[in-house]
Amino acid sequence: MRTHALRLLPGQDLKVELLRYVEEHDIEAGYVLTCVGSLTDYNLRFANQDSGSTGGGHFEIVSLVGTLSIHGSHLHASIADGTGEVLGGHLLDGNIIYTTAEIVIGESPNLVFDRVLDEETTYKELRVNEKE
Repeated sequence: MRTHALRLLPGQDLKVELLRYVEEHDIEAGYVLTCVGSLTDYNLRFANQDSGSTGGGHFEIVSLVGTLSIHGSHLHASIADGTGEVLGGHLLDGNIIYTTAEIVIGESPNLVFDRVLDEETTYKELRVNEKE
């Protein structure tokens, strides 16, 4: 396993910056090991919804999970507001860093993650391949 660590700064977009990092480092089989930080704005797609839900304020990132690849990524996040109420869902563009996001990514150098259309689910789903 290779390990990558990065910190995002105030005003940066969590998903946009993660995907940029994946592209810049040519990561083909990555996964989020941990992430802590905060947001001022969120944009998450909740379960079985067609579009995202947004909000503004101050939120703690309590989890970020998913697979990362130059061939397609899939990320979910959970955030908590000032009362501890938690929201979670599919991470979309528009999750803006408040103070920081400290992220550690693992990478499997022997694998390639890509996404292929699954006829049953009608979504592009993960396919795991051994690297040639």
